[in-house]
Amino acid sequence: MDPDAVAKAFVDHYYTTFDTNRAGLANLYQETSMLSFEGVKIQGAQSIVGKLTSLPFQQCKHHINTVDCQPSGPAGGMLVFVSGNLQLPGEQHALKFSQMFHLMPTQQGSFYVLNDIFRLNYA
Repeated sequence: MDPDAVAKAFVDHYYTTFDTNRAGLANLYQETSMLSFEGVKIQGAQSIVGKLTSLPFQQCKHHINTVDCQPSGPAGGMLVFVSGNLQLPGEQHALKFSQMFHLMPTQQGSFYVLNDIFRLNYA
């Protein structure tokens, strides 16, 4: 398993799903998962997706600039760090963001998001 290929596939899937059907992200999280969104901590798949689907915009487009990954621990986890731009409809300037995912393997051979930290980057 090539960690860079896994990270790229995950990032492509996550942001395509976020931009087109945020509720579809539910299967990437579990009840032990935690999201820190702009400093607010939210735990559990249902609560996380509730937060993401209640954001004050219905449409957006993520443009990814960088994806870095590292293996994490003996259980086969992976850290994925993403930076990019978030374009909202009607806004002239994109927002810069950073996001970190701690992915853990499932028994089915895929990954779920154990930890997710999102921050807008203000210059």
